[in-house]
Amino acid sequence: MKIFKKLHVIGCGGIEAIIKPTRGLSFLHSSSTVSVEVHSLEHEVVIAVGSNVGDRIFNFNEALKLMKSSGIRIMRHGCLYETKPAYVLDQPLFLNTAVRGFTKLAPHDLLAVLKKIEKDMGRTGGIRYGPRPIDLDILFYGKFNVQSETLIVPHERIWERPFVLAPLIDLLGSAVDNDTVASWHSYSRKTGGLFEVWEKLGGESLIGRHELRRVLPVGKQLLDWSERTRVMGILNLTPDSFSDGGKYQSVEAAVSQVRLMISEGADIIDIGAQSTRPFATMISANEELDRVLPVVEALLQLPEMEGKFLSVDTFHSKVAQEAVSKGVHLVNDVSGGQLDPNMFSVVASLGVPYVMMHMRGDPSTMQNDENLHYENVCKQVASELYLHIRDAESSGIPAWRLIIDPGIGFSKKTKHNLEILSGLETIREEFSVKSLAASHVPILVGPSRKRFLGDICNRPNAIDRDPATVSAVTSGILNGANIVRVHNVRDNLDAARLCDALLKYRQSYL
Repeated sequence: MKIFKKLHVIGCGGIEAIIKPTRGLSFLHSSSTVSVEVHSLEHEVVIAVGSNVGDRIFNFNEALKLMKSSGIRIMRHGCLYETKPAYVLDQPLFLNTAVRGFTKLAPHDLLAVLKKIEKDMGRTGGIRYGPRPIDLDILFYGKFNVQSETLIVPHERIWERPFVLAPLIDLLGSAVDNDTVASWHSYSRKTGGLFEVWEKLGGESLIGRHELRRVLPVGKQLLDWSERTRVMGILNLTPDSFSDGGKYQSVEAAVSQVRLMISEGADIIDIGAQSTRPFATMISANEELDRVLPVVEALLQLPEMEGKFLSVDTFHSKVAQEAVSKGVHLVNDVSGGQLDPNMFSVVASLGVPYVMMHMRGDPSTMQNDENLHYENVCKQVASELYLHIRDAESSGIPAWRLIIDPGIGFSKKTKHNLEILSGLETIREEFSVKSLAASHVPILVGPSRKRFLGDICNRPNAIDRDPATVSAVTSGILNGANIVRVHNVRDNLDAARLCDALLKYRQSYL
């Protein structure tokens, strides 16, 4: 057992502890002379995770599961990065991330747990910096500086490795949320803390290059959503949807519509069997499944679906679980996990991307006066969504599986929808105060044929709102949306392509 032998106060109100191996169970805290048992306290830790052998996503999921069962309570996750190998260059690309959590394990006990996980997952001695199914490194342990023959914390190579710093920075907010985080910044010996170190390495300018891609795992693919806007085609299997209710209730009609959307360039098909228009009647999970599953099974037989993705639009965890078991790739939840207490835990176990939308109340109450009151809609949407993101992460849904939807048309007035379409960057900025990872996740917008477009353009019939939808989609993409959910794939794909070209042109002159 190890103890903390020496502590002294450092900048930013942090505490630096020099930890060396010796006998005993206690350490001294600099603010008192009271001896405290190591295992009586939880300490906040940051652990880097990497893999470049085998199924890398499976390896990550398994490592996270084993960490949780070994006394590490994971609360936050960095984004996921595909990176070129460092030092030993002749090996496969790595996936890298980092997690932040709490443990009662002492530093060297934590190290032993992580080494056991690596061994159990098939890691052998091999070449230093060479290929490995899993690599787990302690970056920070509380406010303490660990110096021993077997462990150095903070990790000595943090400052030179973009693939370590990128997910580490994700775990922070632009606001320092506690003294422990302040101490992590102080270890950098820079006035700007870890952010200054990251910026000097290149910061966000490094992201998107071949050496460091921020990616979203969907099916068997790793999507770099910064490359281009993805188009999600809407398939309503309901008799009462506001736009096309009743048109695709038969399997044959649904398949025909999907074939059309794929031929027009859809990347994702979003299948919904529960109408979420205002005041819609809610149906049971079983009725929803009766509508969804036959269509899913038919669609997965189509050769046209190769390289495309299916999403299930549901707020029932039972529907999500059954649909994913049949081959669906994403879960799209208009309630953000608020209408089914099991949704987060189920999605965590499914290991698929999760679209978390903002809505107050449910479809029958979302447009009442209380739910339509905002002082600053973008900031409040971000603040309310962040609470759900925090709960989702603590339930086991990593930030690198999240997609955020600000919920256009859901508990919003016309002016709110316009503010959101033009203020997506404000939503990201609000996220960044508490979590830079949250500020980097893909944003989905779904203005297609919504009533506010009809109100503005005097188009009472939803089918006549496609030109207005193209304009709304254009605004959303130019202001930061990464995925657009639409009925008319062809016209909106053209808009997306033009927006992407404009954004790349603009970027080339920055």
